[in-house]
Amino acid sequence: MADPSTYRPRPGEVPDRPGVYRFRDQHGRVIYVGKAKSLRSRLASYFQDLTALHPRTQQMVTTAASVEWTVVSTEVESLALEYAWIKEFDPRFNIKYRDDKSYPFLAVTMGEEIPRAQVMRGAKRRGTRYFGPYSHAWAIRETVDQLLRVFPVRTCSPGVYRRAQSSGRPCLLGYIDKCSAPCVGRISPEDHRALAEQFCDFMEGETGPHLKRVEREMRAAAAAQDYETAARLRDDAAALRRVVEKNAVVLPDRTDADVFGLAADELEASVQVFHVRGGRIRGQRGWVVERVEDVDEAGLVEHLLQQVYGDNPTTTVPREILVPHLPPDVAGMSAWLTGQRGSKVSIRVPQRGDKRALAETVRTNAEQALNLHKTRRAGDLTSRSQALSELQEALDLEESPLRIECYDISHIQGSHQVGSMVVFEDGLPKKSEYRQFVVRGEHGDGAADDTAAMDEVLRRRFSRYVAERDVAATSEEAAATSEGSDAVAGVDDDGVPLRTGPVDPTTGRARKFAYPPQLVVVDGGQPQVAAAQRVLDDLGVDEVAVVGLAKRLEEVWLPGEDFPVVLPRTSPALYLLQHLRDESHRFAITHHRARRGKAMTRSVLDDVPGLGPARQAALLKRFGSVKNIKAAPLEEVAAVKGMGPRTAQAVLEALGATSAAGEQPTDGDAGSGADHDTAERDSATGARATGDLAS
Repeated sequence: MADPSTYRPRPGEVPDRPGVYRFRDQHGRVIYVGKAKSLRSRLASYFQDLTALHPRTQQMVTTAASVEWTVVSTEVESLALEYAWIKEFDPRFNIKYRDDKSYPFLAVTMGEEIPRAQVMRGAKRRGTRYFGPYSHAWAIRETVDQLLRVFPVRTCSPGVYRRAQSSGRPCLLGYIDKCSAPCVGRISPEDHRALAEQFCDFMEGETGPHLKRVEREMRAAAAAQDYETAARLRDDAAALRRVVEKNAVVLPDRTDADVFGLAADELEASVQVFHVRGGRIRGQRGWVVERVEDVDEAGLVEHLLQQVYGDNPTTTVPREILVPHLPPDVAGMSAWLTGQRGSKVSIRVPQRGDKRALAETVRTNAEQALNLHKTRRAGDLTSRSQALSELQEALDLEESPLRIECYDISHIQGSHQVGSMVVFEDGLPKKSEYRQFVVRGEHGDGAADDTAAMDEVLRRRFSRYVAERDVAATSEEAAATSEGSDAVAGVDDDGVPLRTGPVDPTTGRARKFAYPPQLVVVDGGQPQVAAAQRVLDDLGVDEVAVVGLAKRLEEVWLPGEDFPVVLPRTSPALYLLQHLRDESHRFAITHHRARRGKAMTRSVLDDVPGLGPARQAALLKRFGSVKNIKAAPLEEVAAVKGMGPRTAQAVLEALGATSAAGEQPTDGDAGSGADHDTAERDSATGARATGDLAS
């Protein structure tokens, strides 16, 4: 625990101007980002008597080891910079809104030559238009199925589309008129894009013009006594009406607004938002947030608006944002959102009428979501804190293990050996820090057993950490004078360049393995724990504790102990260790299966000396298959870009081909004894080279 007075800046050093500040821990990692109208007064509030601070603020300032700041000219700039830094550094003491479920979106890939409508989750992509979120994927498929009658846009995957192109026959949707079949040229790419634009316009709320057009065409067909076409258009109009009726009108037409509701307690807050477009609810979304930062409801709203409307290309800023509490700097927030939208944005608290009633409905949804979340206790801060405290007490650690790393080895009878490293911070997985290792062994053919494999994985991980730690210690003065330059200071055992410190000063992120854990967990009992401790002792790493979790009885083994630590079966600490072990096992198995599958799909071309992936691709592109390469004459193979006579001959020999060039020459000069001896010597040289590469 650090003393805040050791890094407190002198009052005269801090400017009395607006800006953004960052607190860093002892490893240089950014743990908190904030903004202030006056940096001097705001930073001074953190360095008062610890007993006067909020408990969460106390923990932050005692975890930090330094503070830095950046002065900006306006409060709007500070708002934008604060958001950018929170997104960049992911500080553990800042509020993070995480979705209470993974909502599906209806996505139309307008960035592709032939746009495609599909269900999509996860990270959003530029060039794609999104509609939703929807509560269920089947709701999207129902909507799309109805709309394909009127807007038959492409919905097939790239593989299906390519197969249809090559065969000249559309898929089933093309035959039943639910796809315009651009794959076989029934519609031009330009006309298909126009159709996709109409599809998007309808989903954005412009339903009236399309419905009137279909009804007008239906009446015209009936008047012309084309009753089959009129019946089809009648069904199309009914399909459009069903899609429209699923979204109830809640506000006057042309109303574009996002309505937020908030329910909070001492530890957590739940947020719900209804997306209203054209007076209809087009989507609903929810978040649950841990109140790790000492802010009130207005501050929660400010952080929420920052993260929802940041630089996410899929979240359109509406004209009106209805919130339960105005953010502290409502003028600055409005100006920032206006810049995001490109036109004026209004933020207000609804007081009466339909908007007030809708806001109450959203708040009720937020309260129910919070109650459900508490019941499930999926992300309960108290539960995780209890688990970490129990681990600290049971393992006799000096501090709570806020960062834990778990290692596992996976293989089948010693083949394709891999290792995994998973990282938990504050009791939650941090998947961006996960790492995979290919176990090489002493001779490059794998380790002798699991203990040797664990030794190699841990030695590679902590050798890197020790090297960068030592470089940082010896290069501190050079790094200070270079003002954050990324100078190389040698290489490690794997040939990876070492930098002048564990943290990139421009991003605040660790360089690979720069941050040490407080606890290392290995999958296994006494042998694995002893191997892990031996590695740390050899490398001089004495600030990291080691334990092992044995599968049979879920016993916790400590280095040098003859008897394990037995945690109660209902212990949150044991559950956390089991979660770590299972996650590392899953991650290792996934990596092992990928390597094993890749090895099983090897081509005969992989065994040809000097024939790398680029030359293989060139050969297959030229001839189409290995069979065609085998049947080709030597001259044609040698003419492929990147090849040559010798490599071509090696390819054909590996394939068992009999080429014209491999037959005995018929003219006298080529058939002389001297030339024949030379050919034998060349053949022997090639064989030796092949043997060397294979070994």
